[in-house]
Amino acid sequence: MTSVVLGNCGFGFAPVKPDFRDRSMLTMTRTEAIPYESMKQGMTWDWETIPQYLDSLGRAPKGVNCIQYMPTASLMTYVMGLEAAKTRPATDAERAEMARLLNEGMDAGLCGFSIQRLGRHSAQADFDGSPMVTDTMCDEDILNLARVLAERDEGFIEITQATGHIKDDLAFVEKLAATAKRPLLFQAITAATKNPDVHRKSLNWLHKARAKGLPIFGQAGTIRSGFSFTLEHWNLYDMAPAWRDMTTGTKEEKIAKMNDPVMREAIKSERTMYILDKSSSGVGGRLVKLLVQWVENKPELEKYVGKSLGQIAQEEGKHPVDVMVDLALATDLKAEFLQPYPEFNAEYAAEIINNSMFTFPGVSDGGAHTKFFTGGAFTTDFLRWMVRDENRVSLEEAHYRLSALPAHAAGFRDRGILREGAAADVVVYDLNNLGIEPDWIGEVTHDLPGGEWRRVQRARGYRSIIVNGVETFSDDKCTGATPGKLLRHGHA
Repeated sequence: MTSVVLGNCGFGFAPVKPDFRDRSMLTMTRTEAIPYESMKQGMTWDWETIPQYLDSLGRAPKGVNCIQYMPTASLMTYVMGLEAAKTRPATDAERAEMARLLNEGMDAGLCGFSIQRLGRHSAQADFDGSPMVTDTMCDEDILNLARVLAERDEGFIEITQATGHIKDDLAFVEKLAATAKRPLLFQAITAATKNPDVHRKSLNWLHKARAKGLPIFGQAGTIRSGFSFTLEHWNLYDMAPAWRDMTTGTKEEKIAKMNDPVMREAIKSERTMYILDKSSSGVGGRLVKLLVQWVENKPELEKYVGKSLGQIAQEEGKHPVDVMVDLALATDLKAEFLQPYPEFNAEYAAEIINNSMFTFPGVSDGGAHTKFFTGGAFTTDFLRWMVRDENRVSLEEAHYRLSALPAHAAGFRDRGILREGAAADVVVYDLNNLGIEPDWIGEVTHDLPGGEWRRVQRARGYRSIIVNGVETFSDDKCTGATPGKLLRHGHA
């Protein structure tokens, strides 16, 4: 990887008023599992506005190039205040101010704006359990920003859109693309294991939209990476109201709620049973299939390690939810639950790429959900899985989908291809030896500011990575060089 786009899903830290800095960091502790102390120690906060933030980002040492979205949640909060941004549409005056600030940010070098729109029961809720600002954003507030890009004829949009009412939701995505008249990156097109209709319906919609002249691209979820989590940090059951209520708050508040029999019964109710249902895997895997991986070195609980919650429930005559929560309580919320390695359908995953000219691998969430997920390895996994092991995507096509096409969609003006005059961003690898270590869920390392920990995976098989003509990795080892640049307007 030589270049990245920052600020996906509408999340970020600019623009931000000085008295909102702490609250903005608290948001990210839940929705992205980024430790508060690491953010507090790691960020300089020498900015308030987007131009000031971009100047700060430009000064920071970087191993990769980057471009930056306008984080729409931050923009709305800055203009409207947090409560208003979550509870009502913007006024005409507020919309005018948001358009002005987006123009100001685009003048300073932003690449566009991003949005997560997952509704009132968002899978990625805020620190207090309420939806993120953009989750409940009304159509007109979004179209107001799209018109800025149309008037400027520059920039692009990334949208993570719920499709609970598929026809209406996708119709809005089309309206957004038609209004902006600029590339729109849609999250996400993914393949199920046994039902090809899941991805084929998405591809059919994408092709019909492109036939209308709408510049929509589909980001494909191709990564094979699992979840290993504790109830201290897990937030991806947030779309289920009872689970969200129980796992919101401080550790002490979570423990108290888990000990509340009324709340315990609520999470076993019909509204949350989809997590257990055989017809749905749920985020992180079906609850009954989750394996107990760690019990905080408690000898009396070691007998459960390696067993599934469903197996323990059957052996002890308990509900699997009670098994999970009781183990969490017995370990001060440190008990770790592992998603078992599921099946993946290589044929269906390859169809998303081979049957469309407008899709590329993505949805990495690189750097997010740091306590229980590592998605940044999607590029390496795509090459070894789809190209080398399954022989379903040609090497040339893989390079195009991993580099040239996303660079084109995202507005990189001198990146993504190897040609005379382009930037010297080069990746040299040995396809036969490509690998990910450790595979599946990665490993824990304490390398964040403040000594905090995260999960990581490391790539194997990369002989050299060159950014702007300077080698940043040599034989899988980081050289320590930081030649990366902030690419304002998509170029150096």
